[in-house]
Amino acid sequence: MQSARRAAAQNVNTLQVITNFEIGRRIVEHEQKGSRKAEYGERIVRELSHRLTEELGRGFSKSNVEYMRRFYLEYRETVPQIAQTLSGQSPDNVAANAPIQQTLSATLTTRFALSWSHYVFLLTISNRDERRFYEIEAKENQWSLSELKRQFNSGIYERLALSRDKKGVRALAQKGHVIEKPGDLLKDPYILEFLGLNEETRYSESDLESAIIDKLGAFLLELGKGFLFEARQKRFTFDADNFFVDLVFYNRILRCYVLIDLKIGKLTHENLGQMQMYVNYYNREVKLDDENPTIGIILCKTKNDALVNLTLPENANIYAPQYQLYLPSKEELKKKLMEWSERAPDTPEAT
Repeated sequence: MQSARRAAAQNVNTLQVITNFEIGRRIVEHEQKGSRKAEYGERIVRELSHRLTEELGRGFSKSNVEYMRRFYLEYRETVPQIAQTLSGQSPDNVAANAPIQQTLSATLTTRFALSWSHYVFLLTISNRDERRFYEIEAKENQWSLSELKRQFNSGIYERLALSRDKKGVRALAQKGHVIEKPGDLLKDPYILEFLGLNEETRYSESDLESAIIDKLGAFLLELGKGFLFEARQKRFTFDADNFFVDLVFYNRILRCYVLIDLKIGKLTHENLGQMQMYVNYYNREVKLDDENPTIGIILCKTKNDALVNLTLPENANIYAPQYQLYLPSKEELKKKLMEWSERAPDTPEAT
């Protein structure tokens, strides 16, 4: 029953988006004669909004009609040639070509998988590469509008881009967040504002862990794709000594365990050595022969990159990203990404 309701709701959403795309097409191709920069005055938008509201009911405010026009302008290049062919025909000719119209409808249904509210929000993102990234991720991960806004406000695009070369940044816009190796899982920093912990209030590692468990769904969303939660304070024993891993996850994309330790103070070499022991134990005693090596993540408040590099052996599969309890400044992240882009060498395309 629930799946049927979801399917029905998706059909309604898709129909609304296709209708709005078509209205935008009519505005641009028939009123503006196809010009992207044509003046389309406030008076005309207001009149069209009034007429559509009288004929079709709610949903055609002046601002929404303007979004329809912008929606078509921004997305018409992503719709196959059939849409461009139909856009040059009169309404009577389009009606006479019902099979072609049905093909276009099917094409648009596949192309536009999000709700109209999602697309309205996406239109507020001026960078096309960034907008395309969020569209792909929202579709693949079935983000609600609130989840999409949260991911945007947390700067996930910039955080992922800063850990990649220029070719990798281009891939974000073309394919979204693709996970092929352990490093692809990581963000730095992780944004944990949803935990409700105050930066200025004393809290323990146990408090941090409990807050994560209480908001496990949101934490999984921040971790990213493919994560499954297995255990909290997972115990293992050798020589009568007990050891506890704070959080144990499994990533079904990489097919490996992911161990997470939480550190509220400055990262030490003892912390790194402890995680190395945890990873070794899982690789030798827990993982199956056909599974990939275990990943260790020490989520810390502050760290010294030189200490991490000196302590861990190469290919240790252990990472020490930082976390913060507040949303980052989008402006600051964009500034960092721009500075990185200016100094990063171009990466030759694969042949």
